[in-house]
Amino acid sequence: MTLDNFDRSLLKLLQKDCQAPLRELAETVHLSTASVQRRIQKLKKEGYIQANVAILDPDKLGQVITILVEVQADKTHVTDLELLKARFSGPEIQQCYYVTGEADFMLVLLVPSMSRFQDICDRLFHRNPNVKWFRTIVVLDRVKTTLDVI
Repeated sequence: MTLDNFDRSLLKLLQKDCQAPLRELAETVHLSTASVQRRIQKLKKEGYIQANVAILDPDKLGQVITILVEVQADKTHVTDLELLKARFSGPEIQQCYYVTGEADFMLVLLVPSMSRFQDICDRLFHRNPNVKWFRTIVVLDRVKTTLDVI
């Protein structure tokens, strides 16, 4: 599937508000409601739209500390890396990236307290024989957080 300008416009609108009424989307992109509905279904089927989600306020939910963690693996064989990827995909990890550079992984965690983070460190890093080192960065202010792609 090749995206045209209508598809890109729809994607841009939907990533801001995935619950926008079809009628409003149609008016904005200058298509019929039926055409917009067909395009959205096709975008979902083709995997351009992976999920419709709610973006939650971490502060209101008690996840007041954002921590970035760089992790260097001791062994980088494919099997070892797959095990780390699985371990770093748990619910306490908001985001995990396998990266280039000095570190092998970059993690983003949201935690309610430093004691909770200490528990996570013990379980995921200190007790993991394949973690050579890890470095943490505590976020002072979330300047910009978005899921926008377009």
